[in-house]
Amino acid sequence: MHAYRSHTCADLNAGHVGQEVRLSGWVHRVRDHGGVLFIDLRDHYGITQVIADADSAAFAELEKVRAEWVIRIEGVVKGRDAALVNPKLSTGEIEVYARGLTVLGAADELPMPVFGEVDYPEETRLTYRFLDLRREKLHGNMMLRSNVVRSLRNRMWSAGFNEFQTPIITASSPEGARDFLVPSRLHPGKFYALPQAPQQFKQLIMVAGFDRYFQIAPCFRDEDPRADRSPTDFYQLDIEMSFVEQEDVFAAVQPVIQGLFEEFGGDRKVYADWPRIAWRDAMLWYGSDKPDLRNPIRMQVVSEHFRGSGFAIFAKLLENEGTEVRAIPAPMGGSRKFCDRMNAFAQAQGLPGMGYIFWRKGEDGAMEAAGPLAKNIGPERTEAIRLQLGLGEGDAAFFLGGKPETFEAVAGRARNEIGRELGLTEENCFKFAWIVDFPMYETDDEGKIDFSHNPFSMPQGGMEALEGDPLKVHAYQYDLACNGYELVSGGIRNHRPEIMFKAFEIAGYPKEEVEKRFGGMVKAFRYGAPPHGGCAAGIDRIVMLLADEANIREVIMFPMNQRAEDLLMGAPSEPTNEQLRELRLRVVPKD
Repeated sequence: MHAYRSHTCADLNAGHVGQEVRLSGWVHRVRDHGGVLFIDLRDHYGITQVIADADSAAFAELEKVRAEWVIRIEGVVKGRDAALVNPKLSTGEIEVYARGLTVLGAADELPMPVFGEVDYPEETRLTYRFLDLRREKLHGNMMLRSNVVRSLRNRMWSAGFNEFQTPIITASSPEGARDFLVPSRLHPGKFYALPQAPQQFKQLIMVAGFDRYFQIAPCFRDEDPRADRSPTDFYQLDIEMSFVEQEDVFAAVQPVIQGLFEEFGGDRKVYADWPRIAWRDAMLWYGSDKPDLRNPIRMQVVSEHFRGSGFAIFAKLLENEGTEVRAIPAPMGGSRKFCDRMNAFAQAQGLPGMGYIFWRKGEDGAMEAAGPLAKNIGPERTEAIRLQLGLGEGDAAFFLGGKPETFEAVAGRARNEIGRELGLTEENCFKFAWIVDFPMYETDDEGKIDFSHNPFSMPQGGMEALEGDPLKVHAYQYDLACNGYELVSGGIRNHRPEIMFKAFEIAGYPKEEVEKRFGGMVKAFRYGAPPHGGCAAGIDRIVMLLADEANIREVIMFPMNQRAEDLLMGAPSEPTNEQLRELRLRVVPKD
């Protein structure tokens, strides 16, 4: 018999009754029933109930064990009475009568329980992550993640892609976030960077003649943390293909992602219809470039109904260039109580509020419009709004105005809140959409032109498009949204050096700077680069959705906290003076 176990804690069943066995694992729970001890023994695979009474040679030693001790049990398998069978356990038909015990690893008093799913402060959970990971739910999340990664690999290989690894220590590259810099000991004063993504390398792989590449790639970005984003590192399914257009990438990616969600989504419906939505339409209809399509509400522009109206706030606002009024339809939201609640929601988001109109049955039995806006703009305009929005008695509409960029995000959150409150948002499903035609450029707070997304994307229209207004240029850039999250981002790449130089010049990067920062890729493009494109899918976020978790740290084995600290390993830490001298670095004290 093996030194530690003849079976795992999930193996035994009624067919093993009478057999001598050896099990090893953690003491999950101890129950003393007055002269009879019951111990739930847990390992990676499951739980087996161990029993000992006063006649057992192991009884005296078993009385000493405590939760999370690691022990080895020798015993005999016994069948449970029919009334005592536990259908929730794979081993629920049997129990092991203990005849011998060996303590393999005693445990100190626990700083947090493992048995049960008690909600403990995140600081404690991350400091003792090895204990946190023993809990059933988190253990299940990690196994889900492992199986998702395995499935992704199998699906990519089956689709004709080849897996290649790219460097972890490389040069700095603008990917929209701050780099993590690594000082060079051999080249004092110079720094490597951890890759924000394998972007340049995967393009170089295409130039080198490999047709379909993928990688489960670690990426490093010095970002501010969010519930759906790790502040330091994350993993993505990285993909690149040669001789493709946008639709070819979509056709390659959809079976992989859809199949993955069908495999691991449980009883949740996975919609196969993935619409293409232009970025400008997504922002108009949903107030977000990662819309949650489970909510059917679409916002609309209703500016003409308020222009020159008796509602002075909107009427005067519309006299300014670039302003508009948008409506959020709210089917079945036609009560003053609900409207006031949504108005308070907007105020909590930092806006003065939302105007609203709701339609109800009047005293004469006919439908009438109610609310402060209705009184100000009159029945003719309110009826025109109702008809445009397709609303009726018992429905409402909310209104926001100004320059779209000042209220779109809040409008999007209000749309989501209205959908949830009114029960319009479909549950237990996954709805996807490709967001396409992203703007190539945007302006910062000072009016400076910069890239709005991936700087390596091909502008739609090529060089000719770059000769006009940069803010009207669209890129062959696309994202995949699912249930309000961005899961995939990608683009058709700019593989023509002259177009690349022009694109960067518009964003304030002279040719010399481009040559310096991206010399390897520019050099490669001069020696025959194929048209190519691809994307990257965020594995952490995919698993978060599949696990039905709201916080990405629940699906990462050893995550950082909100302040980008590793509480278990003590990172970041101060370097020693010897390390600093070797790297020829000096730390400037914080003021």
